[in-house]
Amino acid sequence: MDYTQEFRDIIINVSHLLGREVDMSKVEIIDRGMPHKPRSLKPGTMGVYTFNYKGRFLKIGKAGPNSNNRFLYQHYKPGSAMSTLAGSILPDPDMEGLGITESNVGEWIKSNCRRIDILLDVDLGIFTLELVEAALHYKYEPKYEGFASQR
Repeated sequence: MDYTQEFRDIIINVSHLLGREVDMSKVEIIDRGMPHKPRSLKPGTMGVYTFNYKGRFLKIGKAGPNSNNRFLYQHYKPGSAMSTLAGSILPDPDMEGLGITESNVGEWIKSNCRRIDILLDVDLGIFTLELVEAALHYKYEPKYEGFASQR
């Protein structure tokens, strides 16, 4: 599945519908593949990150320009922050039997999840970052976003 083109189309179509088109020359969509190696936010950027496991999005989140730790490593380390991918996987009964432990969950994510990042120039503004994240949440309904009781 070519998510990079699909993400691009979502950003273009949603922003067009709202009457404030995003300048796509200030957006970079990077499919880091699987296995993947996380990378830092580039200077002057903010980002939306996605984690896909076997065709299902597990986590879609955002990191502002001063949140590189969130973007780079917190999702691979349980307890490093509130609401991390690692912290969501460990207690999930659907993930039992995969050999995932607290000590190896970060490496498991890197080896088994496809990561796709969307980098946006900071001058696009925080509302653009939030729009992109919300549009992807709406489209893909990631497993570990929001409260299960509210879905």
